[in-house]
Amino acid sequence: MKLPLFKLEDYLSEREFSSDIMFSGSDMEAFLMQDILKLAKSEILDIWNNLKLSYTYPLGNPLLLDELNKKYQLNNCSENICTFSGAEEGIYAALNSILNKDDHVIIFSPCYQSLKEIPNNICEVSEVQLKFLNNKCFFDISEVSRLIKPNTKMIIFNFPHNPSGTIISKEELKYLIDLSRKHGLYIFSDEVYRGLEVNHSDQLPYIASEYEKGISLGVMSKSYGMPGLRIGWLAMQDKKLLKKISNMKHYLSICNSAPSEILALISLQNEDHIYSRNLSILNNNLKLISTFFKEHDSVFEWYPPKGGCIAFPKLKLKRPVYDFCEELRIKEHIVLLPGDIFDHSHNHFRVGFGRLNMPEALSRLKRYIQTEKL
Repeated sequence: MKLPLFKLEDYLSEREFSSDIMFSGSDMEAFLMQDILKLAKSEILDIWNNLKLSYTYPLGNPLLLDELNKKYQLNNCSENICTFSGAEEGIYAALNSILNKDDHVIIFSPCYQSLKEIPNNICEVSEVQLKFLNNKCFFDISEVSRLIKPNTKMIIFNFPHNPSGTIISKEELKYLIDLSRKHGLYIFSDEVYRGLEVNHSDQLPYIASEYEKGISLGVMSKSYGMPGLRIGWLAMQDKKLLKKISNMKHYLSICNSAPSEILALISLQNEDHIYSRNLSILNNNLKLISTFFKEHDSVFEWYPPKGGCIAFPKLKLKRPVYDFCEELRIKEHIVLLPGDIFDHSHNHFRVGFGRLNMPEALSRLKRYIQTEKL
C-alpha cells in the first residue's frame, strides 16, 4: 500500500522539537518515569527490577491484558484484547485486516489522518463533516443513515473528538449502534481521549462493551500523558477478528517493549491518581484558555470543547490560518496546528491545553497579537 504524506506528523516533526512551546499538543503533560515507578505495588516493582529484556507475548503481557479488561469486562482478555506499539499500529492493523477494495466506509471528519487515509487507500470513503453554529461544534449523525450503501462495512469515529473536543450524546451513540446492528456494520471507535471529559456525565461507554461488532481503540499517549511508552490496544467481542488483526501485527512490531508494558501496567493500576492529576491540569488550563479567547474575540472564534485536551478555534482575520501559525512560530517560537493539516479549509486551527506551560504559551500569543496589532 502506498500511503500519502502524513501531513500532521510531517508538519510537527519539522517544528515541534525546534520550538520552545508545543501549543498544539494532543496529549497531556508527560509523566516522569520515576514518578510512575513510585506508584508501583511491591510485587510489580519486583517484576520491574528483575525484568528480562526479551521478546514479550504477541498480544501483550498477560498482567497488562487482565488490567485492561477491567475496563471492558469481556469474556477472555487473551482473546478479546491485543496491545500494539501505540494507537497508530492498532489503526493500521485493524483497518487493513477488515477492509477490502469493494467495501465502503463512513468516517467522521476532520480526524486523525490515518483514520481516513488508510480506508481511502483501500476502498470507497464517505465523510460526515463537523459543523459549527453559535460557538458550538457538532456532528449531525442523521447524515450517517443517508450515507449507508449496500457495500458499507464500517463506521469510524473518535470521541472526545480530535481536533475539536466535541462529544456526541449517549442517545446518539445508541442510535449509531442500532443503525450499525441493523446493517451489520463494524464500528471502529477511537477512544484515546476517554477520561478527559469536562463533565463526567458526557463520558461515553466503550463501544467494545456495548456492541458485538464494536472495536475500541485505546492508548497510553493521550489522556494518560505517556506517549513515550508506545503502548496502545484494541478491544472487541469478535475473537476471530482479533486473531486476524493480531496476525497482522506479526508483520509490524511483533511484540511490545517489555519495560513499556510494565510501566503501562503500573499506570493503569493507579488510573485514579493519573486522571486526578491530569484533570486538575486540564480544568485549570481550560479556564485560562477560554478566558483568553473570549477576551480576543475580534481575532478568534472560540468553540468550547466537551472533552480531550484539544480545541479547534477559528482565526477570524482574512489572512490564511497557515500563514498565521507560521509567523507566530517564527516570532514567538510556539507551535499551533493549522486546520489545513486536517484538510479543513475554514481557517480553524488546533490548540492543545494539556501542558503545564499554558500560561507562557498564552502570554506569547497575546504578545504576538499586540505587537502585530491584530
